[in-house]
This record gives sequence, C-alpha cells and structure tokens, in this order.
Amino acid sequence: MIETLHTVAAFVVAIALLIAVHEYGHFIVARKLGVKVEKFSIGFGPALLSWYSRDREVQYVIAAIPLGGYVKMLGENPEDQGDEAKLELSEEDRLRAFDTQPVWKRASIAVAGPLFNFLFAVVAYMVVGWGGQSVLPPVIGHIAPASIAEQAGLIEQDRIIKAGNEKVHSWQQVEEIAKSRVGSSLALTVNRGGSERDVSLSVPMTERDPLLLNIAADTIGMGPGMQVLVADVQKDSPADLGGLRAGDVVLDISGQPVTGISGFIESIRSQAGKTVSISVQRGDVRVNLDISPQVDNSGHGRIGAKMTARATMPAETYHMGPIEGVQYGFTRTWEMTAMTLDVLGKMLTSAISPENLGGPIAIAQIAGKTAELGLVAFISFLALISVNLGVLNLLPIPVLDGGHLVYLAIEKVRGAPLSPKMLERTQFVGLLLIGALMVFAFYNDIARWLNG
Repeated sequence: MIETLHTVAAFVVAIALLIAVHEYGHFIVARKLGVKVEKFSIGFGPALLSWYSRDREVQYVIAAIPLGGYVKMLGENPEDQGDEAKLELSEEDRLRAFDTQPVWKRASIAVAGPLFNFLFAVVAYMVVGWGGQSVLPPVIGHIAPASIAEQAGLIEQDRIIKAGNEKVHSWQQVEEIAKSRVGSSLALTVNRGGSERDVSLSVPMTERDPLLLNIAADTIGMGPGMQVLVADVQKDSPADLGGLRAGDVVLDISGQPVTGISGFIESIRSQAGKTVSISVQRGDVRVNLDISPQVDNSGHGRIGAKMTARATMPAETYHMGPIEGVQYGFTRTWEMTAMTLDVLGKMLTSAISPENLGGPIAIAQIAGKTAELGLVAFISFLALISVNLGVLNLLPIPVLDGGHLVYLAIEKVRGAPLSPKMLERTQFVGLLLIGALMVFAFYNDIARWLNG
C-alpha cells in the first residue's frame, strides 16, 4: 500500500511539474508578446485551487486531474474567430487577441511549450551532472569465450578510459557509444595495471534493432560483470512448476553462462515449447532445473518470472565540473531527442514493435522506482520525460503544438487562415488519433502488468 502511494505521488509530481513547465512556456511568451491570456490551468476537471493575477486578467487554476493542462488565450479557439465574436470585443482586446497576431508571434507561442521542455531537460541534466551520478564503472568484468572482445585482446579488469575517442566514466556510456558504432569499428583505450593501451574492434550489424540489444554484451562479448537474479515467480507458471524461486541467481542456461538479462530472455524466447536446463545458485547450493517455456501469443517462449540484475562491482559516484556539467546538459538532451525521434520513426516503420510504447502506468512505475533511487535519479527521469513531451508535442498532429505550426505554415502560404469549420474537423481527427494512441499505450501497460 505504501509502495503504491509512493508510486502515485512520484507520478503526480512528475506529470504536474512537466506540464507546468510546458504550459508556462506558452504562457510567458504569450504575455511577453502582448497576447491576452485568460486562464492558465494545470490539470483538467474540477478546480482544486483558483486565483487571479494582480491585474485580474489571468485566472490560475490547479485542477483535480493532473494529466494535462492548458493556456486559454483570447481568440485562440475556432468558435472565438467568427465575425460576430470579434465585434463583441473591445478595440484593445481585438488588438490583443491571439488570432489577430502576425504568424511569427503565434508560431513563437506554439513552439514555446516544447522549447521549455527541452530547456528544462538541459538544466535537469546539468543538475544531474553536478550533483553526482551513481554509475557502473567501465570496468570489464566478463569476457565471452571466442568473442570479438577476446579476439581483440581485451581481458577482465581492463578499465575502459575512452570509447570512440570519447572519455567515459560509466558502463552506460560505453554501451551507448557501442550502439552508435554498429556496422563499423569501435576504438577503445583501456587501463591495464596502470598502463594504457589502444584496442580496435569491429561491431557487426545485428538482426534486431541495436536499441533493443545490449551491444557490448550480446554482440561484442564483454560486460561489466552482472548477476541475473529471479525477482518474482508467477504461481503455476513454467518457472514455478520447474522449481525456480525468487532470489535464485541464474548461473547458466543450456550450459551457456548467463551474464545479462537480455541474453537470458533471448534464450528463453527462442526455446518455446522445449525443455531447457537452467543452473541457479540458491544460497550456498547449486541447483539444476529443467523448465519448459510456454508459447505466448507472439510465438516466443515465456516462463512467468520477473528478472533483475545486480553488478558484481560496486557503483561509483561521478561528479562533473561546472563546464563539463553544462556541456553534459546540452549533449544529453540532444542525444535523448535524437533517440526519441529514432524510436518513433522505427515504430512507424515497424522496425520496432509498437508494443514497446508505454503509457501512464509504465511512467508511474518508472517514476516510483527512480524516486526510490534518490533525487538525482528522479531528476534524470524527469529530464527524459520532458524531452519526450517536447518531441511528441512537435509532431504535426492537430491539437498538438506541431499541428498548430502546420496550420500557421498553411496560412502563411495561402495568405489566409483555415476556416473555423475546417479547424474543428481537423482538430477532431487529431483528438481521435491522440485518443487511440493513449488507449493503445494503456493497453500495452495492462498487458505487460498481466504478463508480468
């Protein structure tokens, strides 16, 4: 119960804060450009709190449902743009109405929301860099036999100093750089016993998208040294019937050492309907189990167990300097923006399954977990979600900021805005698209929750 309340609280704080940042971008730019703002609301539904600005012009609202927000500007809605509506306005209000502003002002207001999300991410990542990150050190803890890493001469306990000519201080950086080098070569500089040496290796193309793989472990054959543990076992599942228990440390599957969750899951997925031998460490005893993965709706194997991993090496705390922290803020925001666009593009082309799309439940779960890890981890999560909000709001879909920019581009080309009726129709289509996307994401959340 307490864990659920903690998750809900973290989710509400995250969503409310990021929506406030987004809407404040629209609000402050509109006010600075002289547009009359009538309401600034965080959330939808009944108002919990409401008050007016000093000039009595803007009504500020905190509503009961923290899953959105809006800035209401005079003349913004299609129903406000008819001749009769304009005649009811005073001369001063007509000059300050949104729809009477030049295209560049309206475009500035539309883009301000996503821009503030990106700026928030930049600042948040700066804070993460300065505050100190708990990172998995870039020390090789496992080399797979006959792997690319072994053939390149790498050995366990080598500490990677540079990857792709970039200085690295965490294993995550090594992995991200390795993903960007798929299909080409990767240069590494390692420290071995106090002396440095350079290593160059080839990173082959993969059948699955690199974003869904652990390239360092699954392709190159090197890892930081991880133990794969059983977090939970579903009752009467293949794992339960086969004798797997929560807390077991998985040693090998079908005789092959298990060094990461992705490798373990891939092995199970490929053995649907077959019996596999799994060795686990249970306390001081090694236990050999025979488990038969059942076939799921996609034809993949599933045993009904939740897995987790822990590093064999202790984490390190890395603090960035002032300038490095600023650079990290901009660089990390750009990297996350590019990654989000890449994932969206691959979902649209079916290169990545849309089943990977997460909704409110997934966001709430991650919010709760990162909040438990500490303030720095939670801020990093906020930065990532803020980038996602910025990107999604710039998509050219009616009712989103990107859709408004499309309207303005059309108006600029044809010399006149679309009719209120056309705006209403296209915005209705946009609402249907967004609604369908939300339902699909929510369905994915429920399916993942039910399937464990």
